[in-house]
Amino acid sequence: MNKQQVRDRIVEIGVVPVVRASSAEEALLAAEAVCTGGIPIVEITMTVPGAVEVIRELQRSALAGVLIGAGTVLDAETARRCVDAGAEFLVSPGLNLPTVEFAAREGKLMLAGALTPTEVMMAWNGGADLVKIFPCGQVGGAKYIKALKGPFPQIPLVPTGGVNLNTAAEFIEAGAAALGIGGELVEARALKSGKPEAIVENARQFLAVVQQARARMTTADVAAGSLR
Repeated sequence: MNKQQVRDRIVEIGVVPVVRASSAEEALLAAEAVCTGGIPIVEITMTVPGAVEVIRELQRSALAGVLIGAGTVLDAETARRCVDAGAEFLVSPGLNLPTVEFAAREGKLMLAGALTPTEVMMAWNGGADLVKIFPCGQVGGAKYIKALKGPFPQIPLVPTGGVNLNTAAEFIEAGAAALGIGGELVEARALKSGKPEAIVENARQFLAVVQQARARMTTADVAAGSLR
């Protein structure tokens, strides 16, 4: 996939599962579970032991059709290792411009972390393709996304932190392009027990919530248009 196709896939699905696991085996199990649940995207964070090799293994496996990204990428050197292993997109928790610049040179999608309006502007002007708002739940949640979309309607925002089944629709309706979801989707206890069924069901539920929220927004837009 080229960068535009990766961006389109992320926005179309609307959910980026963030995998934090205590072992490579658990991370692979999580990736398979979210895929089974209907989400063909997985973000393997660099906090997973052997994360780069996990990315490489996923690219070699039967899950090769899944869009595989690297998360918690803190610098350009780590970004290079992830891209060499096959990562199609890079995600950072904060703004590191050399990493954004590296992604642009390599033609890889960059989901750069930001929190304040200044950081959002810097990330976007620096070449980020999507801007991750983290930790969103601690600074107002969906209301904060709505506030940012006022001055930045052209910037696709991906809230992460504070996104759960109760708040996901609110984030979409506030203008989020997609949602970054970690432990609320990829449950640690399900990985520890080796029973990924809960993760599969979580993936299905989050997809349904996003689709339903978008459908309501489309219906509201049509209704508003008919009144004009």
